[in-house]
Amino acid sequence: MKRTWTIIGVGDVPGSFKWYQSLFGQPEAPPAHDYFGQILDSDGTVLLCLHEWGAHEHPTLMSPDHGKPGNGLLLFFRVDDFDIALPRARALVTRLEEEPHVNPNTGTLEFSLRDPDGYYVTISALSAAE
Repeated sequence: MKRTWTIIGVGDVPGSFKWYQSLFGQPEAPPAHDYFGQILDSDGTVLLCLHEWGAHEHPTLMSPDHGKPGNGLLLFFRVDDFDIALPRARALVTRLEEEPHVNPNTGTLEFSLRDPDGYYVTISALSAAE
């Protein structure tokens, strides 16, 4: 496997699309559709797909009412602009779930927050050697 396309169910694709673009410091642009959008890196790599709950009858994306969004899922992103990502994240939420700290497993700085649908999002610094 070379790439994964993580797809999450969201209540408002355009709103979540804008939220993630703000988090990653990307220029604001609309998603391809009101029911589906892909957050892309500058090289075109898919970072995250946002799918409207109930669109297209995918069994696990029918409704958030059958489970708690984010249960068993951690969206973990490595970024090369950690010091700039932190203030962007703080502007999006009233509080961080985890303040910046060094993860003892990766040895890198990270922080965590919740997205508009309640998903747990961790932002981790990409070391210069990676």
